[in-house]
Amino acid sequence: MARVSTYLNFPGNTEEAFNFYEKIFNSKISSPIVRFKDMPGGPPTAQGEENCIIHIELPIIGGHVIMATDVLASSGQSVSIGTNTTINLEVDSKEEADKLYADLSEGGSSSTGMQDMPWGYWGCTLDKFGIRWMFNVSNGEMQAS
Repeated sequence: MARVSTYLNFPGNTEEAFNFYEKIFNSKISSPIVRFKDMPGGPPTAQGEENCIIHIELPIIGGHVIMATDVLASSGQSVSIGTNTTINLEVDSKEEADKLYADLSEGGSSSTGMQDMPWGYWGCTLDKFGIRWMFNVSNGEMQAS
């Protein structure tokens, strides 16, 4: 089933932020918390980063869901305005994801290409207006250990 959510990047304090948001929105985390150590064949992490969060979800208002990850400095990434918020489009097919990706990438930059990942089919692009878009087609296989 298709849905739209907002994806947030944090510099290592995702869990703290989501504990705060749980209180603010009187809500509960709605999926297993997936840590970098839980990711099969996941990216290498520096000591102390293995418990950082790679995925978390929290419903907020009107059925809208916020999701997040910790951005790891050891991977050469950083969080800044423009990289901290992404509109996440969860669609029903690879074909739909490919079309949306191609259309939103036109004239944009910083595109990953669409690719198979452990959780499904994924890609991310920055459109020509500076808005980050993420595309996901779930295969239903990603779970926390």
